[in-house]
Amino acid sequence: VNNSVSFTVRIRGNFNYIASFRDIITNNKVFDPPQAAEPPQLLLSACLSCEGCLTDEETLSISQQSLDDLHRALALNKKCDVSKHKVLVASVCPQSLPFFAVKFGLDISEAARKLCGFLKSLGVQYVFDTTLAAGFSILESQREFVQRYRRRSHDSHALPMFTSSCPGWIRYAERVLGSLVTPHICTARSPQQVMGCLIKDYFCKQQKLSPGQLYHFVVAPCFDKKLEAVREEFYNSVLESRDVDCVLTSGQVFGLMAQEKVSVEELDSIPLDHILGESADTELLRHEGCGSEGFLEHVFKHAAKELFGLDVHKITYKTLRNRDFQEVSLERDGETLLQFAAVYGFRNIQTLVHRMKKGRLPYQLVEVLSCPGGCLSGRGQAESDEGRVDKPLVQHMEEAYTSLPVHLPELNPTIHTLYQDWLQGQDSPQSNALLHTGYRPGNHAHPPPPHMQW
Repeated sequence: VNNSVSFTVRIRGNFNYIASFRDIITNNKVFDPPQAAEPPQLLLSACLSCEGCLTDEETLSISQQSLDDLHRALALNKKCDVSKHKVLVASVCPQSLPFFAVKFGLDISEAARKLCGFLKSLGVQYVFDTTLAAGFSILESQREFVQRYRRRSHDSHALPMFTSSCPGWIRYAERVLGSLVTPHICTARSPQQVMGCLIKDYFCKQQKLSPGQLYHFVVAPCFDKKLEAVREEFYNSVLESRDVDCVLTSGQVFGLMAQEKVSVEELDSIPLDHILGESADTELLRHEGCGSEGFLEHVFKHAAKELFGLDVHKITYKTLRNRDFQEVSLERDGETLLQFAAVYGFRNIQTLVHRMKKGRLPYQLVEVLSCPGGCLSGRGQAESDEGRVDKPLVQHMEEAYTSLPVHLPELNPTIHTLYQDWLQGQDSPQSNALLHTGYRPGNHAHPPPPHMQW
């Protein structure tokens, strides 16, 4: 599948047919390739990869999410006109750090310091880790699940709840599935967009800057995060500022190091910055889960305690179709109290959707990610030169990631401080406005053409 407006559809036989995704989905055209025994089948994995359903405005916005845009921001800071200077802030996803650890041949903490040293050598003033923002997203997801569970008897859209941190899944849900799924999507913002609010709102106020005076870019493992950054709800039209100005993949940043002819050995080892300004070299931490933010595990344990008074210390996964379709259950006296699932990759998402349409979905929560293997396998860092997932690289990244100690967001004192100082408390109007968003039923939804099997 190409990453352009065209994609390859494999038809029964020995040839491929190239078609425009925009023609098929937007104009509902049905093509009739020569000698085709059956109408073509469009695989779910092609849905996002071709990017053909992007509007012209989205295409333009995403094209600006590039190294060129970062270079422009850095170049402006070297000009004499100080009115155009901006404070540059980088936020690094924790799933990107294992990539640099493997590439640098260092442990993950030292790799983070080297990456920070590289970014600051370019002219970036602050480098943060988005684990803090993920903590907010997890806590808000936990609260929302409990609320949905308690109203399940009178709200048909309360359950199941689908996680919302994966922009690939969100785009497919909005564009193709529409109202079947969108009311079930958790409204908690993803870690990337919580970080965007934290930087453009709280941090700007602390630094006495307007959002327009700060350029915020994110280093992420996934190209689809660029799509998320340009969503209209994350743009302040009054201030003419996005929460996240640019998303660069781990691979793009690593490529930039090669362009700059920088070796790891010559880079300074600089601790990541802290949002509250502490100068100490704080320990890198991670949340539950192997390679992603662990929303399922955190919500599962919280719900078990909050709803049933049960303490769950270890979660045992049951593999169903494959290692990317697993479920966990909470049982008491032979009764199943909770049943959650982790569903990764569009092949498994297809199965999930079919079961939901037939009313045979037993889960109260599903953690959905579009990349098989989870976030560490994002195309922005785990893809080989041949366009396939580099499995040895992913295995090494998983080992690096799981070497970090697990920390519960409930026990993070910085989160508690920010809930009070920034958001005026949990479940406050400020908290609901800045930590949540919405997914409109049928938002740009395009029903699949009759000859397409999803």
